[in-house]
Amino acid sequence: GKAFDQAVLLGTNAPDDWPDDLVTGATSASHTITLGTGADLYDDIMSEGGVISKVEEDGFGVTGHVAALTMRAKLRGLRDDNGVPIFNRTVQAASMYELDGAPVEFPRNGSMDAATALMFTGDWTQLVYAMRQDITYKVLTEAVIQDGSGTIVYNLAQQDMVALRAVMRLGWQLPNPINRVNTSSSTRYPFSVLVPAG
Repeated sequence: GKAFDQAVLLGTNAPDDWPDDLVTGATSASHTITLGTGADLYDDIMSEGGVISKVEEDGFGVTGHVAALTMRAKLRGLRDDNGVPIFNRTVQAASMYELDGAPVEFPRNGSMDAATALMFTGDWTQLVYAMRQDITYKVLTEAVIQDGSGTIVYNLAQQDMVALRAVMRLGWQLPNPINRVNTSSSTRYPFSVLVPAG
């Protein structure tokens, strides 16, 4: 899960024939907002020119957000003019994180890199993926594992080790369909990204 999420979101170890990751696609479409661009975090997310509006300006509706765990504290810290937290309805219950009615998910599988992207906002119905082959596996006890130069890293039999080889075939695509709001495929993109400052 972590490997697939990082390949789709950040392009980490993505195959060459896969589409551009969401950070690259959003950057190409000028759909990145740097934290601190607006008056505050609320402005960076919710206002005109914020991450939500970037998606809406291209004719898509935001259906959800995926954010780094560090964003929980940033969102909890948002307060109104009276100093009342925006997201805490009660101190006894867990906070329900939603932005403009769309849920915020905080992956705990280590796939988010807060140094690259703090939050992905978009129309998640536009991102499609398929599993062409479920995971198959084989337990290896008498094999060697080599690095890219051919040097033996592990000799399972000599080192009394066991390895698990897992294979899975999957892929994803972002159709980015034409719509009446933005007919240009070079600037139309159903996702935007909140990136850290600096």
